[in-house]
Amino acid sequence: MSNVSFHISNLLEKMTSTDKDFRFMATNDLMLELQKDSIKLDEDSEKKVVKMLLKLLEDKNGEVQNLAVKCLGPLVGKVKEYQVETIVDTLCTNMLSDKEQLRDISGMGLKTVISELPPASTGSAMAANVCKKITSQLTGAIGKQEDVSVQLEALDILSDMLSRLGGALFSFHSSILHCLVPQLTSPRLAVRKRAIVALGHLVMTCSTNLFSELMEQLLAELEGDASTSTTRTYIQCIGGISRQAGHRVGAHLPRIVPLVVKFCAVEDDEVREYCFQAFESFVRRCPKEMGPYIPSVINLCLKYLTHDPNYNYDSDEDEMMETEDGEDDEQESDDEYSDDDDMSWKVRRAAAKCVAAIISTRRDLLQDFYQALSPVLISRFKEREENVKADIFGAYIVLLRQTQPGQSWLRPSEVATKENVPLTMLQNQVPHIVKALQRQLKDRSIKSRQGCFSVLTELAGVLPGSLAEHIPALVPGIIFSLTDRASSSNMRIDTLAFLHVLLCTHPPEAFHAHLPLLLPPVVACVSDPFYKITSEALLVTQQLVKVLRPLDRPLTLDPQPYVKDIFTATLMRLKAADLDQEVKERAIACMGHIMAHLRDWLGDDLKPTLLIFLERLKNEITRLPTVKALILVAGSPLRVDLQPIIDDTLPILASFLRKNQRALKLATLAALDVLARNYRTVLPPATIEAVLGELPPLIGENDMHVAQVAVGFLTTLAKAHPSSLAKASGPILSEVLQLVYSPLLQAGALTAITGFFQALLDTRAPRLGYGELKKRLTGPIYEAGPDSPPFHKQAHHSVAKCLAALVAACPQEATGTVGQFIRDAQSSRSSAGVKVLAFLALAEMGQVVAGMGPQRELKTVLLEAFSSPSEEVRSAASYTLGCVGARNLPEYLPFLLAEISSQPRRQYLLLHSLKETIGAAPADGLQPYVEDIWALLFRHCECSEEGTRNVVAECLGKLALVDPAQLLAQLQKQLLAGSPHARSTVVTAIKFTISDQPQPVDVLLKDCIGDFLKTLQDPDLNVRRVALALFNSAAHNKPSLIRDFLDNTLPHLYTETKVRKELIREVEMGPFKHTVDDGLDVRKAAFECMYTLLESCLDRLDIYEYLNHVEDGLKDHYDIRMLTFIMLARLSALCPNIVLQRLDRLVEPLRATCTSKVKAGSVKQEFEKQDELKRSAMRAVAALLTIPEVEKSPVMAEFSSQIRSNPEMASLFESIQKDSASLYAPESMDLS
Repeated sequence: MSNVSFHISNLLEKMTSTDKDFRFMATNDLMLELQKDSIKLDEDSEKKVVKMLLKLLEDKNGEVQNLAVKCLGPLVGKVKEYQVETIVDTLCTNMLSDKEQLRDISGMGLKTVISELPPASTGSAMAANVCKKITSQLTGAIGKQEDVSVQLEALDILSDMLSRLGGALFSFHSSILHCLVPQLTSPRLAVRKRAIVALGHLVMTCSTNLFSELMEQLLAELEGDASTSTTRTYIQCIGGISRQAGHRVGAHLPRIVPLVVKFCAVEDDEVREYCFQAFESFVRRCPKEMGPYIPSVINLCLKYLTHDPNYNYDSDEDEMMETEDGEDDEQESDDEYSDDDDMSWKVRRAAAKCVAAIISTRRDLLQDFYQALSPVLISRFKEREENVKADIFGAYIVLLRQTQPGQSWLRPSEVATKENVPLTMLQNQVPHIVKALQRQLKDRSIKSRQGCFSVLTELAGVLPGSLAEHIPALVPGIIFSLTDRASSSNMRIDTLAFLHVLLCTHPPEAFHAHLPLLLPPVVACVSDPFYKITSEALLVTQQLVKVLRPLDRPLTLDPQPYVKDIFTATLMRLKAADLDQEVKERAIACMGHIMAHLRDWLGDDLKPTLLIFLERLKNEITRLPTVKALILVAGSPLRVDLQPIIDDTLPILASFLRKNQRALKLATLAALDVLARNYRTVLPPATIEAVLGELPPLIGENDMHVAQVAVGFLTTLAKAHPSSLAKASGPILSEVLQLVYSPLLQAGALTAITGFFQALLDTRAPRLGYGELKKRLTGPIYEAGPDSPPFHKQAHHSVAKCLAALVAACPQEATGTVGQFIRDAQSSRSSAGVKVLAFLALAEMGQVVAGMGPQRELKTVLLEAFSSPSEEVRSAASYTLGCVGARNLPEYLPFLLAEISSQPRRQYLLLHSLKETIGAAPADGLQPYVEDIWALLFRHCECSEEGTRNVVAECLGKLALVDPAQLLAQLQKQLLAGSPHARSTVVTAIKFTISDQPQPVDVLLKDCIGDFLKTLQDPDLNVRRVALALFNSAAHNKPSLIRDFLDNTLPHLYTETKVRKELIREVEMGPFKHTVDDGLDVRKAAFECMYTLLESCLDRLDIYEYLNHVEDGLKDHYDIRMLTFIMLARLSALCPNIVLQRLDRLVEPLRATCTSKVKAGSVKQEFEKQDELKRSAMRAVAALLTIPEVEKSPVMAEFSSQIRSNPEMASLFESIQKDSASLYAPESMDLS
């Protein structure tokens, strides 16, 4: 006998002891053993353990019984299937026992066993077999009418089983349904409710026919003459089914909705409540199908929002008007009114929730909501029932959130020009909102006041400045909530949060008259013992300081009376060491604002406060907020005297540049920059040199943003302390030059570097003159040998820009430099790299070059370079010709046009030059040449080479911006041309007229873009592809151009997402056959357009139709699947409810991708592509799992358990989650 078997036998023996403690300890030990993964039971031990635990379920001691139930869970995974069936059989039999305790414990046992059964996705059939055993017995127990407690327990277990393993019970679905439906008419309400819950779980996995049968039964009963009680149950059941499987109910809504509308008229408040709950569920789960019924549902909601037959609000208002002077004790609060038989409040609450659901799903009806719904909701703010009032406030907050103007599909430039009608309507209703809430801000009910502040906070955010004239009405309520002793902590926090939003979104002048009243309670909250109140109060105080003395406008108020109180309260918090971290940080920030805004009134208190800042700077926990506060103080136009701390501060700041904490480095560099700019005379040279010593490691390509900020600081220092920088320039200049040659250098950092070089020249330091800097910049390229690795293209551009900056700073050197570069470009001894640099430098100095007299020599050099064997040299010469030509149009443009006409071999390069000239030249300068250029371009728009056509299209597009009224019409005419090449060129040209900034062409484009979008129906595949590129560009950069055409355009866009078999062909490659899909590029372009529309025109899309095509894409080619996985992740965030309805159809393609294998013997690229595809699919799965209520989907639950049980998929899923977590993780604390 093995050790395990022997140990188990001992435990089983103890379990038969007459001493309950022995039995308890032995059972506990057995449970610990069973929880070990390593334990293996032989067949004999299995039988004995199962037999003993089932016996212990009938133990006289309750604690032993409970432990025995707990043992069943881990035991299920350790014994064979027939043993589990034995356990289940016994438990089911015990459930029908006469002993109540045994029935209860057996019910618990069954739930435990079901929760531990392995899911079907693991390949185990145990769950299905065991559940089949249980089901027939449970349905029998449910049908047994005598004992209600047995029925209830059985219904509970059946619900558990259906929610976890509904799919495995497919063969029993019909019998379960026929067993559950009769229970809806049970005399016991508890039985009905549990039957509804079980049906909700059943409809998630049952077949369509069975679902239709259930709906048919329910509707037939509702259409018959059922009693009110039964009607309630059926309506509740339909609502419950809709919540669980809403997408299936959609098809039956034409029959359901009229019935539910009819029952709203029944004089029974519970029926009405269930009707509105059903409506809410339909609206949320089937928004598309509910579309036609929304007006009638809104009318019902409006009617029953005010349904309060037992209360007269008018007399209440009169009474409150009479007693408003303060007879609080005699005045009866609204909340004290109660009528035990009055259920009308439930109807009002359900109607309010239904209104919130309609508003959240139908943003397109916003104007109608403001016309019809908003006034009624505002009038109901006086609601007497707290719970109802909370839901009315909630509905209004949903309305406000839907009105927010910052939608992602409108660019900032478009928001400004687009008239927002709902916002205007809201603006007109603000006085009514304030009037309705004003009195309630002094309500005794904390919940009501919190609701009021939530509405007002949202309103201030949606319409900044809208409450300015109403502040006198709001201040008494704010003060009441801050000073009322009965106010809870949360009440004060909410009030302070509202006050903070109010101060941030309204002009300072609006608060000046109220400061004597507002400041004392806020200052009192700063000293509150509860840290959350203190923290919020410090934020408000910080904002109040800006109100007292705004730095961006003239001083209109004397802050003197308020400074002492604010300063003293904040100082007390700043000095305290044993505070919450958030309070410490906010106290530092608040004091920073006080010093920056109110320096004149601090007097002798300034120096000790600065010394406290110095202490906080030395503390690792508080150093970052202190550096940020220092930036504020040092940057103040009031010039705060930092003399007491500046000598000690600089070495500390220098040490921070060595730390690993990126945020600290950036803040420190910003602080040093401000100090160098504003306190140049008091900075000690020795400490500046210490700071400079820390900078070289920061100037590198590892973190380009830190490098950019560091170079910006050096530029400031070069202007403020030229002598210090000259001494330390060696190592710094080496790092900067290395960065110039980095292929990763981008615009921001490059601009900082060019500014730095110009500042260096201005220092006039020895060894940092024009010649030395130019030599060091160009040295690596000029000294490179024939075998040296070539420099990246970006390096040549960066060096050229730096050289142009040097010439701009030293104009006297321009002639010599230009002459040298022309000679270098012409010399046969110059390497290709030198020639490229020479041409690019001439291009960057275009203005200088173009104004240097006769240009014949340069033209000759450029045309010669067009014949160079090096593609880089040819390209650089083409770019230079365009850039220089843009600065001297009379000299270059006729020459360029003549060359294009006479030199067909150089045409492509010359067209590139023309493109640069058109793009860089001023519009009025181009005007005289437009006709000639236009005629020339149209002669080339049917060129057979796509590259040339693209350049011609870009030239046409940019030229059209010079005279849009004339030239757009000509492009439109060209659309009718017979050649597909000409059409594709014209459509591409329109793409280049669209930018993300407002332009004069936009108005004209909006009128004619519809004609260009019609090319989506063009018979030519290539024309359709470029039409999709145009559509995508418009949707991304300027959605307002296409929004009105979407109804006509979307069907053609969706057509292009389909796989066309006639475009798939086989190509023989030696002994192999290779399949080529000519339609792939067009499909890919169509899916890219669909993704862009998600971001820019979501409100104009029918997401159900959209999802149909996403589903097709999930089974398409690799490139398209990658795109659709990203789209699915985005949809999960934007429209979670709709995605939830389609989950069953979306999960299968994801599962297929995650479980697919690459054929053995495939090349390495195939494995890499498959891995990337799986990662992308898993990201989509992770996004789907963030949707609320996704766990209710059996398909998703099964797939997620499959992922967990498969080691490969589980590790992939974990790595995806870590990646997404690290994106949002706060910076780790530096411990160096």
